[in-house]
Amino acid sequence: MTGLTSRQAAVKRAFDLTVSSIGLVAAAPVIVTATVVATVDTREWGIFSQRRIGRHGEPFTVHKIRTMRSTTTPGTTVTASTDPRITRSGAFMRRTKIDELPQLWDVLRGAMSFVGPRPDVPGFADRLEGEDRLLLSIRPGITSPGTLAFRNEEEILAEQDDPERYNREVIWPEKVRINLEYIRNWSLLKDVQCILQTVRPGR
Repeated sequence: MTGLTSRQAAVKRAFDLTVSSIGLVAAAPVIVTATVVATVDTREWGIFSQRRIGRHGEPFTVHKIRTMRSTTTPGTTVTASTDPRITRSGAFMRRTKIDELPQLWDVLRGAMSFVGPRPDVPGFADRLEGEDRLLLSIRPGITSPGTLAFRNEEEILAEQDDPERYNREVIWPEKVRINLEYIRNWSLLKDVQCILQTVRPGR
């Protein structure tokens, strides 16, 4: 397996530290406002935390703005755009990626990176084998080339008869392929381009 060199990893981490520090300060008013709105809409604390699989396959806690109402009914590992648990404000925050802003803290503390494979719940990344385990050599990201390739993932899943199966058999394998290519050909410029494509309106 060929991953990032120690120098590349250091450059990537320095970039993450610098930008997440600035980003947290700039985004603080938005995060506070979104948290209040989410708390009112869901009647739960507006920051949602969940255990995900991180670097080297080790679990960590990821943070997001809460966009869905909780339910006692057993849920699914994927979310379609038609999911009735998504609040009206939550739909807006998911569409604009505002719900991801608390992850700037996860980047700052070293659990995540700006760009890297999205952290999944147990049952996906932790079950990778062989060369595919290269995905676990870097920190999971707020965005990634795989994420951009399936920017409308929730809409795609909403059209499927079996969203979980489609995610497992089609979307997940393709994301693995795309993100492996990203790692093998990493550059800081590509990270910057990926971030800009993620936040660009109308994309």
